[in-house]
Amino acid sequence: MVTTAAGLRIDFRAMYGNIGVLVDGEHGVENVGEVMAWFADWERRFSRFLPRSELCQLNADPAETVAVSPLLFEVLSTALYAAHVTDGLVTPTVLDALERAGYAHSYELLAAVTKANPRRAPVPAQDHRSIRLSPAQRTVTRPPGLRLDLSGTVKGWAADRTAARLAGHGAVLIDADGDIAVTGPRADGSAWPITIACPRQGDEALGVLPLRSGGIATCAPARRRWQQGDSVQHHIIDPRSGAPAANDVRSATVVAPSASEAEAAAKAVVLLGSVDGIAWLERQPAYAGLIVRHDGELVRSSRLAAFAPADSFAPLP
Repeated sequence: MVTTAAGLRIDFRAMYGNIGVLVDGEHGVENVGEVMAWFADWERRFSRFLPRSELCQLNADPAETVAVSPLLFEVLSTALYAAHVTDGLVTPTVLDALERAGYAHSYELLAAVTKANPRRAPVPAQDHRSIRLSPAQRTVTRPPGLRLDLSGTVKGWAADRTAARLAGHGAVLIDADGDIAVTGPRADGSAWPITIACPRQGDEALGVLPLRSGGIATCAPARRRWQQGDSVQHHIIDPRSGAPAANDVRSATVVAPSASEAEAAAKAVVLLGSVDGIAWLERQPAYAGLIVRHDGELVRSSRLAAFAPADSFAPLP
């Protein structure tokens, strides 16, 4: 934790990633531990790697219809909304495909357990429309054997929820392992400078995108890679094939009204490829984005100019 004249900064680990909380205001946060406890609770509830989590219990329940907690219902609703907006490209039904690709353990353990495992043939994910939520009964109904993964959705959701909870303390930025939510401009009226990492060069910056409110997220398949047998796999699964995405997109960054929307949109762009991805972004009036192709070229959506000048990001060498 770092306290400054401008407010408060907290950095910690949760949800198998790095969490950053910045509050730029006069009031600060009375109980820093409470913020960390929120993320710890959400990890215990929604992790697919903790057998006692509510998500794992749902996945293991043989009943077709299961009552769930208000929080799990909310996250499931967020995940299915993302699936609807992206025409099923970003879906919580990819858990079987993730495990077939070798992602059956937390990322820290993959290097030790997957290299010797032979590659398994991919299987397309089940249609998200086979899942039904009942708000009145707070139940989820899904086909027998269908298991869910919420690891992408829950970080953007957690960033949005934390930002909303802390908004009364001043301007807030929440970074949930790269899914960022911002409640408004900083105390001096300026935008938050969001550094966009270069997908080729480690910690170097591709550029800076000023953000005054809403959400921003970057999806980069190379961020989580592992060896499975004689092939390299990554975590961005194309539900149409059940295999990791393979096209010309190295990374995609999207600005949206919320972190959860930005996360889903960035993943959809990666899955679509640069041509179809930028066309899809242009059809979404609330989104703007930047694509980095494998050849180093940058592709910008027309609405990105509202956030950063065209020369803010240079092509990669």
